Amino acid sequence: MKALALFSGGLDSTLAVKLVTNQGIEVIALNFVSHFFGGKNPKADAMAKQLGVQLEYIDFKDIHKEIVKNPPSGYGKNMNPCIDCHALMLKTASELLDKYGANFIITGEVLGQRPMSQNRSALNRVENLSGMAGYVVRPLCAKAIDETIPEKNGWIDRNKLMDIQGRGRKRQLELADELGIVEYEMPGGGCLLTEPNYGRRIRILKDDEQFDNDFLFYLCKIGRFFRLDKGKYIFVGRKEEENLKIEEYKDEASLYILDNGIPGPVILGFGEFSDDEKLFAESLFSRYSKVKGKTPISMKCNGEIVEIEALDLVKIEEMMKEYLVI
Repeated sequence: MKALALFSGGLDSTLAVKLVTNQGIEVIALNFVSHFFGGKNPKADAMAKQLGVQLEYIDFKDIHKEIVKNPPSGYGKNMNPCIDCHALMLKTASELLDKYGANFIITGEVLGQRPMSQNRSALNRVENLSGMAGYVVRPLCAKAIDETIPEKNGWIDRNKLMDIQGRGRKRQLELADELGIVEYEMPGGGCLLTEPNYGRRIRILKDDEQFDNDFLFYLCKIGRFFRLDKGKYIFVGRKEEENLKIEEYKDEASLYILDNGIPGPVILGFGEFSDDEKLFAESLFSRYSKVKGKTPISMKCNGEIVEIEALDLVKIEEMMKEYLVI
């Protein structure tokens, strides 16, 4: 027997894989890579190595983006389309069964761990949407839900699986000790779409019909975000690390501001800016620079030296409050 596992490298997916490999079943771990989660990382690599399983990174950015844009089952609390996202991962994994010579799929899901997306109804809907009904084994909660086809057929021993339920992690932590799992990733969120602040920014991109500009998904993770109007955005670095990351996308920007000797943030603007909007971006540089907008300052804007006077701090603060996405 061989199984494919949805594998983040976190504790739950790690335990699920271990419970299955302990039954002599070969497991190939699939880490799904989107704009919002997943991707090659040392922790997932190290955990796969500890488990002794093959790890494959599956890029599904484009099809996942469409699910985020228009999820048939709707969103969770923020911009997270969890049910449709899980269904898409299962469906994509099902299309890889023949490639890897696998018979079924396993996940680290736990009944009731997430009340909206991991209740019985949601788990069943995910399977039905994926076309894999009956062939998805959830080792951590298998004995608390209906028996699957791999269990009925004797491909996997149901008695050696778990019946974990609920949001607590105590039993998972105890099981990790029992199974000899060490240096694991502590339980927690991994999808940025579940985070309120990031979700708010992505909602703006959707409403402004900007989902074709993938680079904006990454800039929304960084620094301060100002929305002046539909499709007009300014990103401002808050520290050196963010400045470097923002600067990676300067070739996509219509506005690129950086210091001319006096330390300040890297600023990128996207969209067609009026003169007043351009001045606002330059004022942001002054306000967040070492001089805090209190004295005249020069900067580089799209390669040219620009000088502006000391700011009307009350006015600029009002404008910042109006446009800043918090």
